[in-house]
Amino acid sequence: MNPQATAPKTRATGKASSAQPAPSAGTISLLGTTALLFEAPGDMALASQQRIWALAREAQDWPEVREAVPGMNNLMLTFERPPRDAKALAALETRVHAAWDAAVALPLQGRVVELPVVYGGEGGPHMADVVSYTGLSVEEIVELHSAPTYPVYALGSHPGYCYLGGMDPRIATPRRKVPVLSIPGGAVSIGGAQTGVSASAGPSGWNTIGSTSMCFFDPAQDPPALLQPGDMIRFRVEGIIR
Repeated sequence: MNPQATAPKTRATGKASSAQPAPSAGTISLLGTTALLFEAPGDMALASQQRIWALAREAQDWPEVREAVPGMNNLMLTFERPPRDAKALAALETRVHAAWDAAVALPLQGRVVELPVVYGGEGGPHMADVVSYTGLSVEEIVELHSAPTYPVYALGSHPGYCYLGGMDPRIATPRRKVPVLSIPGGAVSIGGAQTGVSASAGPSGWNTIGSTSMCFFDPAQDPPALLQPGDMIRFRVEGIIR
């Protein structure tokens, strides 16, 4: 469950445009010949993410854009018609920056989904590591983790996974130096200043502190992902196992 692993957050592997704006205006990188990535200036925050949502909604209607995919404080645009030359690319980059400058925060009104979580025990094997790093007790960590209502900023990493904002910085814990090869779906984890819930089994470098039985992705449903940007997650303490 690594938020750096999604396409919207991946930095360019191709050659970036030669005309780079000042950092305060955001940066644009090429993702090969099929897409570009706009990274918003400043720190990650809900107001900035709401502007990303607004930019995505506008850019989706541009004729050269196939898909506008919001990530964490960034936006990936895949091309319906790739820019033909450097001049066309520069014009598109200018258009992206102008649209960002004009973007007004779009406060999407989604659902609030409550997730029952059992903290600690076999489903939270790294709780002791968070306790050791933060100096807080298990009860304090659970209280701080379950207090906020977390906005869903974006989807990615793996189908149905949500990037969440709003975690209390007092329980922020660095990612693990050695990733775990597999954690189950429903694993509730902390990685740096973020928390999240694994939507399916897979490797993770985050610290798993609990588990929930909620299903986040079902290809038979429409839409298949349970949550969308603008929805909110609230963790309800179902139990604590020491």
